[in-house]
This record gives sequence, C-alpha cells and structure tokens, in this order.
Amino acid sequence: MSYSTETPVETAVLVGLSVPGIPTWEAEDSLDELARLTDTATITVVERMLQARPRIDPTYYIGKGKAHELKDLAKKLKADMIIFDNDLSPAQMRNLEELCDTRVLDRSAIILDIFSQHARTRTSQVQVELAQLNYLFPRLTGHWTHLSRQAGGGAIRGMGAAGVRGPGETQLEIDRRLIRGRIGALQRELDKIDGQLATSRKARGDSFKVALVGYTNAGKSTLMRAMSGADVLVQDQLFATLDSTTRSIELDQTHKVLLTDTVGFIKRLPHHLFASFRATLEETLEADLLLHVVDMSHPHYDAQMETVQSVLTDLGVESKRTMLVMNKIDQIGDGDEVEMHIRATADQADRVAVSALSGAGLDVLKQKILYYCQEHEVTLDLRIPQAEGRLLSQLHEQGEILEQEYAPEDVFVRVRVDRSWVERLGLDRFVDAARDQTAAAEEGSAGGPAATSLGAGAVRSGRIAT
Repeated sequence: MSYSTETPVETAVLVGLSVPGIPTWEAEDSLDELARLTDTATITVVERMLQARPRIDPTYYIGKGKAHELKDLAKKLKADMIIFDNDLSPAQMRNLEELCDTRVLDRSAIILDIFSQHARTRTSQVQVELAQLNYLFPRLTGHWTHLSRQAGGGAIRGMGAAGVRGPGETQLEIDRRLIRGRIGALQRELDKIDGQLATSRKARGDSFKVALVGYTNAGKSTLMRAMSGADVLVQDQLFATLDSTTRSIELDQTHKVLLTDTVGFIKRLPHHLFASFRATLEETLEADLLLHVVDMSHPHYDAQMETVQSVLTDLGVESKRTMLVMNKIDQIGDGDEVEMHIRATADQADRVAVSALSGAGLDVLKQKILYYCQEHEVTLDLRIPQAEGRLLSQLHEQGEILEQEYAPEDVFVRVRVDRSWVERLGLDRFVDAARDQTAAAEEGSAGGPAATSLGAGAVRSGRIAT
C-alpha cells in the first residue's frame, strides 16, 4: 500500500461586491487580483460571485438572499472556504460562518497568510506574526480555530496548550490573555530590531540612497538584479519580497549609490501591516530618491500607480523626489505603443521607460539617477595642510579630485563631493576663499556653473544651498 505525501489542495469560492462609486469593471479587476492572491496562497478557486447592490449589508456584507445563494453554492462545490474581496467585520464573519457552515476569510486574511508563507528572516517573521495577532484579536470567538492557517504554525496554532487557566477563566479569555502577552513580547522584539536596523543604516554613512517602490509584482526585484548583478529573489508572484535588500550600485567611476528593494504595495493593504512593517518601510522614508516602478503591461497600471501614490502619502513621503520607472516595455507591443504609454504619463515630471528583463533603457535610468546624485554634490577649492594626509585620503575615497597642486606647506585641491561630507569632514575649515571666488568669476564669465565658497552659503552647482 502506498501513501501520498502531497498536501491536499484547499478550494475556495471568491465573493466581491460592487457598490455606487465602484464601477463593475473595477470590482471585476479587484476580484481577478484576489484570485491571484489565493493562487499565491496555494488555494484553488472553484467559483466566483459578484453582486451589485446599493450599499453594504451590515449583517452579511452581501444581501441576505445572496448570502443564502452563497451557502448553497459552497455546499454544492464542497468548497473548503469562502473568501471575500473586502474586509469583513468580526460580526459579519461570524454571521456568514454560522449561515454557510464554512470557513470565511477576507482579503486581509489572505494577504497576511501570503506574508506568513514568504517571511524568511526573523525580522519579517516578527513583523508578520505581530500583524496577524492584531488582526486576529478582535475576531476571537468560541470557534476561531479556522484562522490558525494565518499564523504559519506560530503562536496561534500553539495557543491551546500555551498557558494555564486562571480562576473562572473561559478558554476564550485564556486565548485573549495569551495573545495580548504575545503581542507585547513581539512588540518589544520589534523595537529591538528597529534599533538594530537604524544602526545598520547609520553605518552605511551618508551615501546617496535610492529606494524602489511600486505595486506588488511590478518588477522591482528584477530591476534590482539587473542594476546590481546581485542574487536577488525574483519570482512571478505577489509579495515574493518582504525584506528590504540593499546593494551598492556603481553609476560611473566616481559615483556609487545604495539601492534598496522594498515590499510591494497593493489595494487595501491591511493597516496592521503598516504598523508592523515600519522598520522595513524606514528604508523608503530615509531615501534621497524614490524609483516608482510601474508594470506598464498591466491593463490598469494607472490605478496601480494611484494606489502606490496613496500609500506613499500615508507614509508621509509623497513630496520626496520620485522618478517614474515604466517597466516591462518589452511586453506592450511595438515602439508606437510604447510611445503612447510614455505620452499617457506626461504629467510625471521625470520618467524613463525600461525593461528590467531585457536591459533596455537601464543606461538611461542610471544616467538620470546620476543627475540626482550630482545635485547632492558641491565643488570646493580647499587649502589643506600637508600634515592632514588622512583628510586628503578621505577626499580621494569619498569625492572626485578635479585639480590638485602641491605647495611647500599646503595642498590646493578642487574636489567634487557629496554635500553631506562637508560637515562630516569639517571641510569648511579649509575653504580657500580667494581661489574659490576667482574660480567662480572665471566659470561665471565663461557661462559655466557658478562657484561660490561655503562662507557665502551656497555651492558651486548653483542649485542647492548648504
């Protein structure tokens, strides 16, 4: 006799709702996305249902008649669960389960389940479990065990034997007490992780930082690999990347930047994830430049762009300098069609069309990043005592030496350096005002960029004040 070791495939019926203000096509597209989410969560969709009604029903979310129809459909198909495209209140979830006698989940639950499956580092595991427990806590009932799959085998599945019942406590009260304790422990661990990540970011120095942001599966990790040559996980599925990955990218012989790949965004991202993943999202907050990567082959890429912009606004970085990276142009037809898509994004101040897969447009992208990087630089004329050999060495490492002349006691250096190093190295002490102002006059009369000493409170580029 042989025994199968394969895990049984779970099946689900998907349910969506179209209300005034949400057109049918948008509800259908959202249901398509939910189908992709369930597929990523290794759940097979056996049927889908979409209802249009004037308002959300407070009892069943969908109408009462439709809820009974859903009950019969799930029973007929022997579905393991019913998944709603919108978030359900604890009461709605409980009412639907009692009516349908079937597990009921919502969009947030599926996203959290995917995050649990894809969490590979301790940081992401702590973040995900914390988000799961915050989601689970208000939904605890006497029959809440169906949510155990969301814990990834962690705290929730082991809850029953994790504590000792106190006087007069019910099992539900024990579960709530244990979850409160677990949330507190995870929060304390996450606070420590926050400190460690902050230390790591500080150790990177004042390098120019670039962060990739975008809708999930827009191709951010593929772009990261193409630009850095690093072995970054690339998979054609939603939320393949949960942990921030940072690599050094060489733009030319004298310019390097730190490029960070971040977790992708999606419509109606569970708010608990924002709080739990704040350590990961700090990379976005501290970046000097955001690259908003868009899958231009998606039929509703414009709606995805709006979602990302909304998330960036929630994070408080909507005003940060951003470049639109129109990815997957190799999948949208000929040159005329690509040009049409470029014109459609004409409201974006800075944009570039690329294919992270084929490499098309990546040189242009690097040149544009280099431009932003150079905006952060100052060109200075310095008079440095020869005894300051270590400072000269640091200037060679951190900047670009344009001119260098030796005198008996000093070295005259014209250097282009990131403005953050001016204060860090104390360069204002060595500014040669006479040479700097002479050079400014010469370059100004020649039509070149004006050069001004630090003492005058500006930089040679004439674009950025220090």
